[in-house]
Amino acid sequence: MSVPAGTVPWLFDLGRWIGRVPYAWQFRIRVHGLDRVPLSGGVVVVANHSSMSDGPILFGALPRRVTFLIKQEMFKGVVGNLLRKIGQIPVKRGEADRTALVTAQSLLKAGGVIGIFPEGTRGEGDVASAQNGAAWLAKTSGAMVLPIACRGTYQAKGWRPEVDVLIGEPFHLPEGKGRAALGVATEQVRDRLATLVAELDGLRTSEGRR
Repeated sequence: MSVPAGTVPWLFDLGRWIGRVPYAWQFRIRVHGLDRVPLSGGVVVVANHSSMSDGPILFGALPRRVTFLIKQEMFKGVVGNLLRKIGQIPVKRGEADRTALVTAQSLLKAGGVIGIFPEGTRGEGDVASAQNGAAWLAKTSGAMVLPIACRGTYQAKGWRPEVDVLIGEPFHLPEGKGRAALGVATEQVRDRLATLVAELDGLRTSEGRR
């Protein structure tokens, strides 16, 4: 099963439609590189994070069902119940949450897609640092890593601000076990994503969309 237990498939797809149409209407969104998304097999999506809007935008924009690791504080009351039914996983921030990671790992091995913001929290989205979770999941499951840069949501103002999503080339992390190998893999994830963000910044600047 490539979605978490308790997921209601039709609600999952309804949530994606909401992210793609009603929610996305508040922005002018351009998605670049959609053909780079692997259409089968386990994939770890890694994206920069500068706004609460990043997750819903990517949730709706990608052509496959994506299960995001979302901070557990969001899983309360009606909202928390809905997040579980649309296939999302709560994760404890600031620590290695084994329950969340093992659940995500099993979904990847079943051919699912897991979304992670490796910076760990919202910021300017330039990926100056990254946590180990995304690299660990990709290495232990054999999944590909798909970097995605999102710009235009940080402190967005005005009527329908312009947002760009740039999907990079998927890649496999190098083999190797142990803490040192995981550190190398994490840095590769960070570097690939940071480079993609810089590429998107250059594109937006050249088109006067900075």
